[in-house]
Amino acid sequence: MKKKFPAVMLILHLLALGVLIPAFLLSNNNSTIINILFAAAIAIIFSCIVYTIIYSRNSMRRISKMNQHLESSAAEFMNSLPAPVAVIDDNRQFVWYNQVFSEKIGLGQDVYGLDFESFVKMDIDIISGNGYGICPINGCIYNVTSEKFEKNDMSFLVLYFHDDTNYYTIKRDMTESHPNVVIITIDNYDEIMQNAKESEKAQTSVETEKLIENFMSKTNGFIKKTSSNTFFAIIENKHLNEIIEEKFKILDSARNIKISGKFPLTFSIGVGQGAHSLAESEKIARQCLDMALGRGGDQAVVKTDNGYRFFGGVSNGVEKRSRSKTRIIANAMQDLISNCERVFIMGHRFGDLDSVGAACGIAGAVINLEKEAYIAVDRSKNLAVNLIDKIDTETEGALFVTPSDAESMIGPNDLLVIVDTHNKDYIESRTLYERARAVVVIDHHRKTVNFIDNAVIFHHEPYASSASEMVTEMIQYFNYPNDEKIASCFADALLSGIMLDTKNFVMRTGVRTFEAAAFLKKLGADTIAVKHLFSNSIDSYRRKTQIVTSAKLHNNCAIASADFKSDDIRIVAPQAADELLGITDVDASFVIYRTNSTVNISARSLGGLNVQVIMEQLGGGGHQTMAATQLENITIEEAAKALITAIDDCKNSSTDL
Repeated sequence: MKKKFPAVMLILHLLALGVLIPAFLLSNNNSTIINILFAAAIAIIFSCIVYTIIYSRNSMRRISKMNQHLESSAAEFMNSLPAPVAVIDDNRQFVWYNQVFSEKIGLGQDVYGLDFESFVKMDIDIISGNGYGICPINGCIYNVTSEKFEKNDMSFLVLYFHDDTNYYTIKRDMTESHPNVVIITIDNYDEIMQNAKESEKAQTSVETEKLIENFMSKTNGFIKKTSSNTFFAIIENKHLNEIIEEKFKILDSARNIKISGKFPLTFSIGVGQGAHSLAESEKIARQCLDMALGRGGDQAVVKTDNGYRFFGGVSNGVEKRSRSKTRIIANAMQDLISNCERVFIMGHRFGDLDSVGAACGIAGAVINLEKEAYIAVDRSKNLAVNLIDKIDTETEGALFVTPSDAESMIGPNDLLVIVDTHNKDYIESRTLYERARAVVVIDHHRKTVNFIDNAVIFHHEPYASSASEMVTEMIQYFNYPNDEKIASCFADALLSGIMLDTKNFVMRTGVRTFEAAAFLKKLGADTIAVKHLFSNSIDSYRRKTQIVTSAKLHNNCAIASADFKSDDIRIVAPQAADELLGITDVDASFVIYRTNSTVNISARSLGGLNVQVIMEQLGGGGHQTMAATQLENITIEEAAKALITAIDDCKNSSTDL
């Protein structure tokens, strides 16, 4: 047909031209011939029209037959597919499906006209948007793909169901059997065992190993003791997930093992889950163990995509009595100071007596080592202005500089020492930190996620009462020229920091705390001068009393709000929180106050409740007995509701800390 159509039409057109041309040429001669020729041309043109109509009708009939044949073939083909296939219309209702779909998905039920989403339980928009979707149906897992077509102004969606059950079963089995490294260590094993009898040591060792054997008996993994206080275990995912769901009950069981009937045993556990290899899993497990130890021990840490998940942490940290680590760090730090040109020191934003006191202690030691020292502080946002003024008077104003000045002064051969914080978000100047080539961190707060990870020396001791105590111990091991002692004003600064964080030697006070205070007294620290640094005006005292009287009790917690503005609110609020701990049956105290657009919460406890965990739920952190947080774009009333929720969550799940 395709060949005849152009040939016939060509002949007819040539005949029409053959008739019309002579007609035009003879138009002035014989009218009769012209009429005949025009009549012939009209007849030929009419024949062309008739032929075109007949040909078009025959073509349409042939195309229609071909379409019917193709539709029938496609339906036959789709019906014979070994995979389920269905067609839905614009209303997402079934208009066609093959026999396999009826058997495997419909289970013999007639689904014509039924809604797809209500029957299959799958969002069609996901399939339309992505081109595929995963759907569990009748015990099988299908990968559903789609293809859209239109006909007679109607659109349809063809859905193909690919059975991937075997693939997902294999994937699940591989995921569940994936091995993970778990490191278990006994906290401060040497310290708590050094005075125990041999029989008590043997009994403790047997009880500990029995506990760990029972812990591993529920899994098909294995565990190996690598030292007197460390165990390495390999546990599959399916068993490890069960242990995580049970919130590491082994932590509670370990506390029931007591040496000499007095000292409970505690574990720190690092979990290397989510790694692609055992080497990577061990690396993650060690990181998690470091995080657990950095937060005081007695807890398990699991690394997640969003950071870390913590379990336990309900016990107070046991003080380490050995100073060997401090001596080694002091020697290494003195080498760094000797090889640098100048030393810059800074603490955290809104510095307090501990932050400034520790910085002054380092500065005094650096000056004695005949190096230049500068402390970067923002006086307008500092809570220890009295101490800064006192040191300025003693040193003739040559020690403290603004953060912006320090940023412009620091060079490639200078050393930066960060005290009383290890979190990048809390330091006095982020720019100064980023410009420093060598960084040393000295801090006693429990480890947080966003810690400084490029420090040359990271001296972190969560058992210490304060950063000032840590600095006091370090400077004892420095070798000064001519055995010169640091100035008494720096000793006053260090003692004020210790007194602040221990609440005058009441909270978090150990043997080493008093030894550090005794050393500072030998250096000439004046307790009367230090006491004056804590003095408040009568107006500040009234504001503190106003906050205390506004307190309300909730779940053995005192919650107070300061709805007034004051220049010294950052000093008064923590003092009010300390005062509230003196109320009977109060486990913790919280003071909520506003500074500009930020709502602050200052938290204190006597150790019965871990306020660090509560503040972490609100985005803050700190110590078990002293913590804080800052909330943006929120009212004081909303902050109080969020705090109450965090307290209740902590009280209701005291092991998931």
